[in-house]
Amino acid sequence: MSEPPHRHPTTYGWRAKIGVIVPPTNTVNEAEWQLMAPAGVTIHTTRMPLHEDITSAAGKRALYDDVRRATHYLAQAGVDSIAYGCTAGSMVLPITALSDFMAEVSGVACVTTAAAIVDGLKALGISRIALATPYHDALNQHEKSFLASVGIDTLAMRGLGIGAGGPHEYPHIARTPPAEIHDHVVAADCDGAEAMVISCTDFPVLDMIAGLEDELAKPVVTSNQATFWAALRAAGIDDRFDRYGVLLKNC
Repeated sequence: MSEPPHRHPTTYGWRAKIGVIVPPTNTVNEAEWQLMAPAGVTIHTTRMPLHEDITSAAGKRALYDDVRRATHYLAQAGVDSIAYGCTAGSMVLPITALSDFMAEVSGVACVTTAAAIVDGLKALGISRIALATPYHDALNQHEKSFLASVGIDTLAMRGLGIGAGGPHEYPHIARTPPAEIHDHVVAADCDGAEAMVISCTDFPVLDMIAGLEDELAKPVVTSNQATFWAALRAAGIDDRFDRYGVLLKNC
């Protein structure tokens, strides 16, 4: 893929500048994106409130108002693509509605985590998954229904229950020990699943993707990996990576 001209190349972002919107308590998204970013690509972030209600009319209005402001701020940095890096907060239908709105506000290509996961699975030719999350049951069921609405069948699902007591629990997601995450993901797998999806942009799993793919003998698609892949491609960067799973290696 040829790289398009960028609007405002800089000393460090001479290939592309990518913007990402993250929830206020998220401390993993930025760290994993900085680790994945190739030379000449810089990551620029802003925060916005976490929206639990994205289905009611009032909830959607509040979501879109905050997304508009955050997208506008990032656009002023002259970024080449913008991502909304929140899985649960971007599970809206139609699946491109939020990214289309962001693109209209910013004038650049935009992606969302929920859509990026779906696009990544489709790029890999996958329609049946196992799902591992840090979430509570209600949010897991919402994600399963969202995926089903866009043609992804969740054969098995396992959550850690974080957030069942309220949003004040969400910072615990980033503090989950790697060994616990590994065992949780392996336990979520099942026969017939063509891929393992690890949901949540605050779940620190980047360093274990390749090992889990070997152990489970199937692709592993994560929220941050898929969103970074989609944002990178939207910015016209077609680099491939060996360390972060088959999605970034082959697609």
